[in-house]
Amino acid sequence: MNLDDTIVAIATPPGRGGIGVVRFAGPEARAIALPMLRLKHELEPGRAVFGELIEPCGSDITVPQSEIPSRAGAPAPHETVTHQTDPHGSRIDEVVVSFFAKPHSYTTDDIVEISAHGSPVVLRHVVEMALERGARLAEPGEFTMRAFLNGRIDLTQAEAVRDLIDSQTLYQAKIAAQQLEGALSRRLQPIKQHLVELIAVLEAGIDFAEDDVSVLPGEQILRQIGEVGAPLEDLAHSFAYGKLVHEGLTLAIVGRPNVGKSSLFNRLVERERAIVTATPGTTRDLVTETVAIGGIPVKLVDTAGIRRALDEAESIGIQKSMEALVDADLVLVVLDASQPASDEDKPLLAQVEQRTAIVIENKADLVDRGLVNAGGHNFSRAEGRHKKNDSEPASAGEKPSQHLHTSALTGEGIAELRAAILQHVTGDAGSSAESGFLTNARHQSLVRDSLTGLSHAEAAVQNRVPHEMLLLDLYSALRPLDEITGATTNDDILSLIFSRFCIGK
Repeated sequence: MNLDDTIVAIATPPGRGGIGVVRFAGPEARAIALPMLRLKHELEPGRAVFGELIEPCGSDITVPQSEIPSRAGAPAPHETVTHQTDPHGSRIDEVVVSFFAKPHSYTTDDIVEISAHGSPVVLRHVVEMALERGARLAEPGEFTMRAFLNGRIDLTQAEAVRDLIDSQTLYQAKIAAQQLEGALSRRLQPIKQHLVELIAVLEAGIDFAEDDVSVLPGEQILRQIGEVGAPLEDLAHSFAYGKLVHEGLTLAIVGRPNVGKSSLFNRLVERERAIVTATPGTTRDLVTETVAIGGIPVKLVDTAGIRRALDEAESIGIQKSMEALVDADLVLVVLDASQPASDEDKPLLAQVEQRTAIVIENKADLVDRGLVNAGGHNFSRAEGRHKKNDSEPASAGEKPSQHLHTSALTGEGIAELRAAILQHVTGDAGSSAESGFLTNARHQSLVRDSLTGLSHAEAAVQNRVPHEMLLLDLYSALRPLDEITGATTNDDILSLIFSRFCIGK
């Protein structure tokens, strides 16, 4: 990959649309783009110009030498490049052309963007004409890689570009925008600076020992290592929430037949996605839909009613239900508040004791919550593993399940259910959103590597290891922080990161 090449790619998604954009970046972007354009005004930095996309007459049309920017002496960003377009070229389309002069562009190169009607044929033809004139087809993510390599953004910001493009909810987009503005980098900077200062003091004590440079005592070194490690631990813990924001979670709705699972599913989806009938066992297969709850993508899974199967098809459906229960990040166990506790409910409730779960007593419209149900029990305290008193703690090893009353028919309790799901997802971690947090596994792994280096450094101090050896551990804690922002990153990692981008970005 040569950064001196002029690259070209279609920057809009594949397919037909109202507008399609072809992006050129590099020292000869203007020289390559201008022959295929008939513009109303000359191209100027920071201005959009209306014009026509034309087919130049003959393949031997060249740009005057004065119009081709040299690699060493390209025109200054404020200079206007003039070009005599071919007046006889046949018109292909009307276009709007934008020019961004170096270094005030996304990649810090000269960039030309041609916005045409979104016909794949026209856009491909623009790319083909550019390739004929010496441009190179951009690699996936090459525009953003150039922005990184040219120092316009760091690696966390480059990864945030991909996250912003891939976002499924507005909240995900806002978090990616914060990362793109450098939220994570700003959170890491004081941590890294503190570590660098500690390393510098120890290096000075070694290099200039004869000049009577004071060496830090062990207690002070341990204190400073702790001051670096504490915010790093907080950052590492933010990954649990950041992963959910980035990837979403899976929520399985389980229960015996005819307790209103599919009706509840439809309420959460806000449309009639699953078939609902009065016949028990209507749902035989998994029905999935992704919704946004609090801006976090939640994959809802409606499952077949769990009971003793009546036929082979139902048996397969129940098996899939159990698999969905095991794979889910959060489980909604749906009970029928209008009926007494069932023998089919109790094993299911026992199974989710060790899981993150919310117990839903549905069909609340059929029974007053303050009254006993048809079986003569207050259902929330019926025999089996049902709701305990609020003051009664969960037994050892048992995760307390939240209990809610809902009515999928009337909508009662649905807002409270959404809030409960969001609380299970975010806990108290959402407050860290403004200060930057970890959203991908690469960052998490590197932070953990840095913490490991700090832990080894603490052990070295306690064992009175010479400072020369202690510094090795401190440098091993510093390197992963540099890799997060891309200050030191090998080519293989860069290739892996940017290969996941689309071609035009």
